Amino acid sequence: MSKKAFSSILILGFFILIIGFVVRVSQERGTEGYKINETPKLVIGIVVDQMKHQYLTKYWAHYSDRGFKKLIKNGFIAKSNHFGYAQTSTGPGHATVATGTYPGVHGIIGNSWFDKKQNKSIYCVDDSKYLTVGSESDQGKKSPFNLLTTTLADENRVATNFKGKTIGVAIKDRGAILSSGHTANAAYWFEGGEKGSFITSSYYVDSLPAWVQEFNSSRTIDRYLKTWNTFYDISTYNESGPDNNNYETNFSGEEEPVFPHNFKIKSNKTGNPYYGSIASTPFGNSLVADFAIKAIENEKLGEDSNTDFLLIDFSSTDYVGHQFGANSKEVQDTYIRLDKEIERLLDYFDNKVGSGNYTLFLTADHGATDVPGFLKDNKIPVNYFDSKKWKKHIEDSVFELFKTKKLIIGSSNQQIFLNHKLIEKRNLNLDLVKKKIINIMQTFPGIENVYSSEEILASNDDYFKKLIRNGFNKNLSGDIIYTFTPNWTYPRKGSTHGSMFDHDTHVPLIFYGKGIKKGSISRRTDIIDIAPTIATVLGISSPNSSTGQVINEAIDD
Repeated sequence: MSKKAFSSILILGFFILIIGFVVRVSQERGTEGYKINETPKLVIGIVVDQMKHQYLTKYWAHYSDRGFKKLIKNGFIAKSNHFGYAQTSTGPGHATVATGTYPGVHGIIGNSWFDKKQNKSIYCVDDSKYLTVGSESDQGKKSPFNLLTTTLADENRVATNFKGKTIGVAIKDRGAILSSGHTANAAYWFEGGEKGSFITSSYYVDSLPAWVQEFNSSRTIDRYLKTWNTFYDISTYNESGPDNNNYETNFSGEEEPVFPHNFKIKSNKTGNPYYGSIASTPFGNSLVADFAIKAIENEKLGEDSNTDFLLIDFSSTDYVGHQFGANSKEVQDTYIRLDKEIERLLDYFDNKVGSGNYTLFLTADHGATDVPGFLKDNKIPVNYFDSKKWKKHIEDSVFELFKTKKLIIGSSNQQIFLNHKLIEKRNLNLDLVKKKIINIMQTFPGIENVYSSEEILASNDDYFKKLIRNGFNKNLSGDIIYTFTPNWTYPRKGSTHGSMFDHDTHVPLIFYGKGIKKGSISRRTDIIDIAPTIATVLGISSPNSSTGQVINEAIDD
């Protein structure tokens, strides 16, 4: 080899080494600052009880720039977010948000349901194995035992080796417990009566932490024993109906359901203040916000590198809606005041945790229909379903067919439970019994469809059948399922919910904060999409039975 050729090889080798070094340095520098996930110090989940998506748009002009508007303008909103199942009530709603799957999978098929094993109705979070902590009542004998899957907060606890905390806060026990999951450090809910305190279950702790005792003893609640008047001049509440109407229910002691509402209510027996009524005013939401702030301070949520969870349920919106109706001045004022509580919490999160250090989602556990009488008076077709005649019709027909009423042992959530032991004992054909009962049910006014459990479990392309199927658990649900026609409802004052129609399924969904992209989408999303979306932001597993889809448009990559 010539000296010239040897020199060329050396020079080429040198350049190859230089290029390799540059490429390697470039690659290493390219990964600097790159993160595969976001690790907010705190995740806040806010669920508003009985909040229609429409309440965001309807009252928009009355909201401040630092409450709902701040979340929407600086966060991400899914404008067509729905519950993808038929039984739209509080217990299933919170469980579905938390688990990312439907009631048919997570097992919370209603607030209460008929239990086939015990032959009695059970409440979704009742658990006699545990004791009340913070009260001498039975209101704390609760646990998440009936929830069959993990929650998003559970998965975060596991992912952080149980260093990240979970705290749930609500007026309702089911709101706090089902949102928080099995591994929560604590879940607290409000006990009204003459004490008006936050309590919990021995499932979580043996005694109330000192800070909870101090909060209860401080009587913060007493400042809410006051007259409820509108936040702004009532004449500006043009988005709702007249204050005095026939669609609302009075508070005790009131002659008419109109502002101002006086809440210095005394117990008939002792003369002590009765605190339960606070839940039916916007001040119940204020009290929950007060307690949530104390929870952050005293549990030191969001103070280290392990992501903590705070689950907040604002339940007073549901109580107000049930009492006054979706078109009432009271509902409008409650949401205007809730906007102020959202503003207060956001200001606190920004100052305490840091504006770039937390991730938040806000949604609802179900929507609401308008008051039937209001719809009827405004020429919207409504018919009243007579539940007493319905029960008698079924009982009389079953007796006529089978000479006994005992073939039906229970009913709940528009489902009928049959006495399988008696059917077998009398050598009756179960399928034939179902068919005959379905035929007599189908003839009653207001009944749209009646299905056997086999029909619901079979795959099909019918939209409403799918909604029923998603809320149906073959081990827990009934033998026969029935639905109302869209324009039939129970006669009542105030709003209700629980149907598979859009007024009950269409609810808000807002993401905000660390790892969230600013924007909006109008395509249809499902409530089960929340958990996997937040899990993707955090880089953790979705709940173990999650069936939702990640809302990719909301994630800041």
